[in-house]
Amino acid sequence: MALVPKLDLRPAAPVLDVPHAPANLEAEQALLGVLLFDNSAFERLTDALTAEHFFEPFHGRLFAAIASHLRRGHLAEPILMAEQFSRDPAFDDLGGISYLADLVVRAPPAANAADYARVIHDLALRRELIRIGGDIAAGAQAGDADRSAKDQIEAAEQQLYALAETGAASSTGFVAFSKSLAGAVEMAAEAFKRDGGISGLATRLTDLDKQLGGLHPSDLIILAARPAMGKTALAANVAFNVARHYAWEPQPDGTRKTVNGGVVAFFSLEMSAEQLAMRLLAEVSDVPGDRIRKGEINASEFGRIRDAAAEIADAPLYIDATGGLSIGKLTARARRLKRMSGLDLIVVDYLQLVTTDDSRIENRVQQVSQVTQGLKALAKELSVPIIALSQLSRQVESREDNRPQLSDLRESGSIEQDADVVMFIYREAYYLQNKEPREGTPEHLAWQEKLDPIRNLAEVIIGKQRHGPVGTVKMHFNPDLTRFSNYAREGRYEPH
Repeated sequence: MALVPKLDLRPAAPVLDVPHAPANLEAEQALLGVLLFDNSAFERLTDALTAEHFFEPFHGRLFAAIASHLRRGHLAEPILMAEQFSRDPAFDDLGGISYLADLVVRAPPAANAADYARVIHDLALRRELIRIGGDIAAGAQAGDADRSAKDQIEAAEQQLYALAETGAASSTGFVAFSKSLAGAVEMAAEAFKRDGGISGLATRLTDLDKQLGGLHPSDLIILAARPAMGKTALAANVAFNVARHYAWEPQPDGTRKTVNGGVVAFFSLEMSAEQLAMRLLAEVSDVPGDRIRKGEINASEFGRIRDAAAEIADAPLYIDATGGLSIGKLTARARRLKRMSGLDLIVVDYLQLVTTDDSRIENRVQQVSQVTQGLKALAKELSVPIIALSQLSRQVESREDNRPQLSDLRESGSIEQDADVVMFIYREAYYLQNKEPREGTPEHLAWQEKLDPIRNLAEVIIGKQRHGPVGTVKMHFNPDLTRFSNYAREGRYEPH
């Protein structure tokens, strides 16, 4: 059926102050007429369409009123709508109840409702695109002492991405169980094909992979510890292991499918990119990083460093060392990397250094809550695991047993709630070294005997795992190379 003739509409206030804003008033009239004539047509519409998408302001208010009535289980027809809008000047200007009656008389078949809704939604996105383009142009021409050109680009990317996602991922609605089941079977098949039998991204730390099943897409993984326990070292080891084993295969549409390892984004808010690279170089070359920094190396060691650098230079590990990064900018940069190079893992070092985009939030717990919620949403949106490092409170030091637990997390409420996995690093040798007795005494001999077997022992305590058991995984830690590796003895896993 052809679109209805355009009625004499006189909008009280245009939605956009731009000439020839794209709009289709006939489509708006047709959809409203369908809904007033047959309320069941509302069920054909998706959640993507809202009152704000209508060009004519009264049409938007009318759609909102119809939707409100139907969601409460009430009837939505011209007489009831006319009563609700009896004091609306725009309603009288358009003709009152006769306008609503005309919409019903001219209503097309209910089967076309979704098509009209799609047209209205698309045109609304076009108008918003025009507005964003105008704002970008105006901002770039005017200049802003408080915002650099790079900041303006990131802000524009956020707006455009939000516009692109309108009504998409956030409004997928129900998914048939058969489709969900097919996805679960596919995950099981992928795990079966792998030698290690894990369904997630392999960290190459065997015992940790067995306990976690690898790193799973959409999971927020919190790695927490007191200072000097090796948070950054373990996160860097995992990130590098993933990037180093990256392999892909081309798809028919020209995209790349990751078949091993992955592309990694490492947000280092505390260390510079060079410092992080130095740690990885020390790990691969087997030359202590402290000696590299001081220049205390010989020709043979320098050769190993050079060879190691050449070996790992092409690993898809991208480091962003911007300090004080906000959750909004972090999200925008991760999306950009995903779009340009692909993305399989994100590491954030560390959680408490990420800022919020809302300066009005002064409460630290609320700030951290906004950051963790943002990271969890990003993990789901990009379908990648996110490892976020976190500090622990000082109360760990006041206990006789210094092993951390969930209550030791700073601002623990939001972190514990949003995380899918919470892991702690504990090294007993660190605490024992600080209690060294005077040399030459019997106590010092006993202390030495106790320290020697645990000097390079680290424990990764899994305090929470949404989809699996908790427990303790033992690892070997080399402080000179800041490297975690698989523990050598049998019986390496000790359940709680």
